[in-house]
Amino acid sequence: MREVTVAVVQMDTRLGETDVNLAKMGELARQVVAKQRVDVILYPELSTTGSDCGARFVELNQRVPGPSVNVVAQRAQDTATHIAFGIPTKERVESIAFNSQVLIGPEGDLVAHYRKVHLRGIEQTLFRPGFKLEPVDTPLGAIGMQIGWDVCFPEGIRSLCMDGAELILVSAAWDREHADEWRTFLSARAAENACFICAANRIGEEPGMTFCGESMILGPRGQVLVDLDDRTEGFIIAKLALDETRRVREETQIFQTRQPLSYRSLVRKY
Repeated sequence: MREVTVAVVQMDTRLGETDVNLAKMGELARQVVAKQRVDVILYPELSTTGSDCGARFVELNQRVPGPSVNVVAQRAQDTATHIAFGIPTKERVESIAFNSQVLIGPEGDLVAHYRKVHLRGIEQTLFRPGFKLEPVDTPLGAIGMQIGWDVCFPEGIRSLCMDGAELILVSAAWDREHADEWRTFLSARAAENACFICAANRIGEEPGMTFCGESMILGPRGQVLVDLDDRTEGFIIAKLALDETRRVREETQIFQTRQPLSYRSLVRKY
């Protein structure tokens, strides 16, 4: 039986104050491992900076690896765990920026760097969309990564799971106005792919937006295994039996009974 223990962190973020946010992330990581040994700690979207930074992202975007990644890498070593977190990143050309999720290994090594594919609203003027949806093979199992609005699109997680992903890590900054959609999308994505989903969402407020929290861990039937309310800053922990994904997929034949020739319109842009 392959088991993975995941901690999902729900936190508020100080807008534009990277050092303060990294310090809070480190403290929460210490609280997690003081309570229980875990394999993965997951943080929300843009957890190092906050979301509504506008033009300030030009100065807040960092390379990978870079200063923030190095700090988190040290925390991963200190806690002997994988850490996934949201961060605004850039290429060597300063104007090319991405809304990213980075996964660091327990030895401080860079395991994966995912760039958000589906950008919403103002994000489209601040970041470029990523285009790669590739699970990463780790000693824990095959992990897929998603950010925020990505979960609205069934094609993303389906693609990851068709390529072998068993566990999906979602970092989000989802607003309270659309909290019902947050819950619905996560449950649907887990059930339709028979995968585990760990989703870390923000709490708190920024100009024009209040975040809904409701971070959760879901099983391969779409069931919520454990969750948080809309205001609690803290974390949840669950032990996941990854072989359950294979069992449910074989039982439901969820992939084998697909009819791709009937879905050709899905690959049209409009």
